[in-house]
Amino acid sequence: MAYKINPDLCVACGTCQGECPTGAIHEGDFYTIDPEVCVDCGTCAGVCPMEAIAPAE
Repeated sequence: MAYKINPDLCVACGTCQGECPTGAIHEGDFYTIDPEVCVDCGTCAGVCPMEAIAPAE
């Protein structure tokens, strides 16, 4: 299961993007995670200072 970023909580700080080992996180007004590239490692969720990243349902 891929992770997702809650756009209401994301402040686009870029912390998660720098930690993603597969490059699944993309910049924008808020960051997004490509579910086709995400390997469900959870690294991004562990470093997000806003707790904006969680497993997709």
